[in-house]
Amino acid sequence: MSNSNYLFDNAASEARQRFGALSALFDPTTFRHIEALNIGQGCRCWEVGAGGPTVSNWLAERVGASGRVLATDINTSWVSEHLDHTVEVLQHDVTQDDPPAGQFDLVHARLVLSHLPARGKALRRMVASLRPGGWLLVEDFDKVIPVRCIDAYLPEHHRANKLHAGVYALLAQRGADLEYARRLPRIFRDAGLTQVGADAYLPVAIPAGNVLSVANITQVRDALIEQQLATQDEIDAHVAAIADATITVGTPPLISAWGQRA
Repeated sequence: MSNSNYLFDNAASEARQRFGALSALFDPTTFRHIEALNIGQGCRCWEVGAGGPTVSNWLAERVGASGRVLATDINTSWVSEHLDHTVEVLQHDVTQDDPPAGQFDLVHARLVLSHLPARGKALRRMVASLRPGGWLLVEDFDKVIPVRCIDAYLPEHHRANKLHAGVYALLAQRGADLEYARRLPRIFRDAGLTQVGADAYLPVAIPAGNVLSVANITQVRDALIEQQLATQDEIDAHVAAIADATITVGTPPLISAWGQRA
C-alpha cells in the first residue's frame, strides 16, 4: 500500500525492514489460520495490499499449479521482488477499483484495512469477490492500548511506550481506525458472512519486534518531532537501547477474523 495519506508508505527506505519483521512476527499466525480454512490445492486466492512477497509465495505453493494467487497493491514495486513466478501481480486500489475478475476461495488482507478511510467500501468489494463458500480473512492490530512493553519497569520501557503512543496519534490523524480490529466480528456479520470467528496473537518479547519498532519510529521520526510527540534525543535513545539489547519491544495484539460467504 502506498499513498500520500498512509503513514508507513511502502515506497520508503524502511519498508524492506518492516516487511521482513512483519513476516517473522506474523506469517506463522497467518498460515495457521489459512490452513484451518482448508485452503489447498486448486484454490483461488486474492492477497490484498500484499506488500512483501512471503504470504503470496506460501499461498502459491499451497494451491499448486491448479490454483491461482493474485497479489494486489497500490504500489507493486515491493511485492514484485522475490515473488514466485506463478503469482499474478496487479496494481489495484481496493477502495476505488472494481474487484478483480473471477471469484475467490480466499481473500486475505493483513494490516491494511484499518489504515484506509474508505475501509467499509474496501471490505464490501472483498466480500463481493468471494465465491459461495469462500472465506474472508482480515488481520489487523488492535491499537486501542498502544503499549509495546507490557512489563514497563525501566525508563527505557516507558520511553518506548511513549514513542509508540505518538505513532498511534499520527495514525489517527491520517484517518486510521485504532479500534477497527476488535470490531471485525461484528463487521463481518453485518456484511452477511457466516461461520464468523476471531482470535488474537500478542508478541511480547520477540527480536523481530525490535526490528519493527526501529523501522517504524525511524520512518516517522520527523512527524513525531514536528508535532512534539517526541524529541530527537528520545528517538535516538530508543534506537540505541534496542541496539544495545537493553530492552525488547513487543507489538499490539494482531486480531485475525474470518468469515464465510453463504
